[in-house]
Amino acid sequence: MAAAECCFGVKHVASSFVSAASRPKSVGSRASHTLVSIPVRNFSESLFSSAAALGLGSSSLAPLPPKDKKCLGNGLHKSGLRIAATLSPPKEASKVQPRQWTWTHKGSPLKINAVEFVTPGSSTPTRTILMLPTISDVSTTEEWDDVAQGLLSTSGTPYKIVCVDWPGLGLSDRPAIEYTADLYEKFLVDFVSAKDGPLGSLTGSLVIIGGGHAATIAARAVSKGLLDAAALALVAPTWAGPLPIVFGRDETMENRYGLLRSTLNSPGVGWAMYKYVVSSAKNIRLQYLTHVYADADNVTPSVVEKRTALTQREGARFAPSAFLTGLLDPTRSRQEFIELFANLEGRVPTLVLSSQKGPKRSKAEMEALEGAKGVTKFVRVPGALLPQEEYPDAVTDELVSFLESLP
Repeated sequence: MAAAECCFGVKHVASSFVSAASRPKSVGSRASHTLVSIPVRNFSESLFSSAAALGLGSSSLAPLPPKDKKCLGNGLHKSGLRIAATLSPPKEASKVQPRQWTWTHKGSPLKINAVEFVTPGSSTPTRTILMLPTISDVSTTEEWDDVAQGLLSTSGTPYKIVCVDWPGLGLSDRPAIEYTADLYEKFLVDFVSAKDGPLGSLTGSLVIIGGGHAATIAARAVSKGLLDAAALALVAPTWAGPLPIVFGRDETMENRYGLLRSTLNSPGVGWAMYKYVVSSAKNIRLQYLTHVYADADNVTPSVVEKRTALTQREGARFAPSAFLTGLLDPTRSRQEFIELFANLEGRVPTLVLSSQKGPKRSKAEMEALEGAKGVTKFVRVPGALLPQEEYPDAVTDELVSFLESLP
């Protein structure tokens, strides 16, 4: 994604190295989620002269709030920009059903985590929705929980909704392989087409909803004809990793990115560096505060604790190191980014949701899609890099409107 101004310890980086977090749910309202990004301060010649590579500067921050204050009691819950109260009994909530699928990569099986949202007593789905988490160090299917619940409870159309963790992220296996945009594109195609997978019994037409880099990878696969989708809904789509968007892609910088990536992926030193730069509650909180969420009040202790735990999983550093250094970038320029959408013109209805308070560089890339060929509808929603989690009501409302306009 071309998103975070500070990410993975790199100040002024425009990329979405994002993280997701869940918050307590209140009966009669949609719950909001929270999110964060990591700032590391110094990136210079000395970055590549030692195994430590990155230096994390301290930042003066207010103490963590003692508790989540978003719940207002009596069934009221602050969600996005408004307080929504439901006086009548809510519909029976959808249940999250864990699903697991085995993806084979170069002969090695990888366990892939997915979830399906099931509404008890609902009629046969007429459309299948695949939700893709934003690619980040703490990527998780949970970022779409509230939106999925909202779609099922407010739309008159019965949907089958599945959300999947990317290889190397979330609760999926995280082996030490070369993570690239091409690998993720192949995984996505395999996941959709697998007869033994969660979408094996695909019902009706397929709609793909994704955020950040995941959104653009999905759009690229559809534009190339690798996936057959009835529609695309892309939330804060991005295309450039933190370092390339700031320091460019000339031969010298590409060599340095490779050295940094090798260091991060190495045993011992790499894990120590990742823990120092990323994997601590302080760093996760910094990440959320700087560019992933628009409202600092949403960065609660429970959010920080849960997402920090994800960065402690075995193999946690491999996919993020690829993202940081540009290997997961689905395009290499804004022009290529816009041309990708032009290939969808007249073929696939495409909704783009741009965040109103996204980091400067990331927002500029999103805004470049307004009026672009192939973009059916362009809308601005509140939030920064993860509006679907921070402001689920606003995102859900736009998705419901878009989905109901489809033939």
